[in-house]
Amino acid sequence: MVESFDPKSLQQWWPKPATPRPIVIFGAGSIVGDAHLPAYKKAGFPVAGIYDPNREKAEALASQWGVRAFASQEEAVAVENAIFDLATPPVAHASILKLLPKGSFALIQKPMGSDLAGATEILKVCRERDIRAAVNFQLRFAPMMLALKDAVAKGLLGEVVDFDAWLALATPWGLWPFLKGLPRIEIAMHSIHYLDFIRGLLGNPLGVHAKTLGHPNHDVAQTRTAAILDYGDKVRCVVSVNHDHDFGRKFQACEFRICGTEGAAYVKLGVNLDYPRGEPDELWIRPAGGQDWVQVPLEGAWFPDAFENRMANLQRFATGEDEQLIGSVEDAWQTMALVEAAYESSASPATPLAKLPEA
Repeated sequence: MVESFDPKSLQQWWPKPATPRPIVIFGAGSIVGDAHLPAYKKAGFPVAGIYDPNREKAEALASQWGVRAFASQEEAVAVENAIFDLATPPVAHASILKLLPKGSFALIQKPMGSDLAGATEILKVCRERDIRAAVNFQLRFAPMMLALKDAVAKGLLGEVVDFDAWLALATPWGLWPFLKGLPRIEIAMHSIHYLDFIRGLLGNPLGVHAKTLGHPNHDVAQTRTAAILDYGDKVRCVVSVNHDHDFGRKFQACEFRICGTEGAAYVKLGVNLDYPRGEPDELWIRPAGGQDWVQVPLEGAWFPDAFENRMANLQRFATGEDEQLIGSVEDAWQTMALVEAAYESSASPATPLAKLPEA
């Protein structure tokens, strides 16, 4: 039994590499300027430069951050001893991976392909070219989530038996114009983070029951999802997401509730509330042993600090300082399989209700 614990003792940061390798970034979209570059600068990771087919866009972002804008893909992949950061749309991942030197190390923006077939192609390319790659499911590396997983590993909750992900918020989909017309949005682009984190905490589920749908007020393919992950008869796991709760901040929510046999945890994912400005993340633990709820003082936030932690693990794996590459393409493929199963479940007919007997 855990009598008490020091909330400051929970891990929130991944150890940094002793000698980080230079990072070559493919893509100059908003996520690079909002998360990748701020995180790498904060961590002291050297950025060799940026390549984007839109040269003007790449040069503007590179100038802003004091780095180089590559004139071509060939120039970018020629950087020696580099970590390649593919902050590109899923349809572009495989073609860029094919250009990288054999034996390279790479970080691939989520999702791992547009669908499971795309993920399988990426996995095949990485295997054939011996590219040690991870997928940027960086929620696992957010300070609050590292601390949560550490709390579970230390037995502060006992055995996890309940996981609730509940989102009721207003997401500004217009910030991502490339999503317009895509057939898969909510699970593939957003809830995939939660599915990946759940897999990292609980392992692979036996299956999934899901329904994902759009909203009459806009033309985004899906913005609402309800899913049950089947972990057998002991663990209940539910993901409920509504991106169209656009009625003011008062009753909006973006939170996880994790309950164990002896304790519980509450997580607030602040970045999604009033995005992109966001609110502070929160982590509360009610540990085994009868201690009351304790707020864990967080030292960072999902954005951009999870990107620093994510890159730190990849860098340390490349230098031999870490034995395991968290979220490797082998592991990430299984998250994509879960996403695929959720879409298949959503497309399957529901069990019809019995008809009322005639009088």
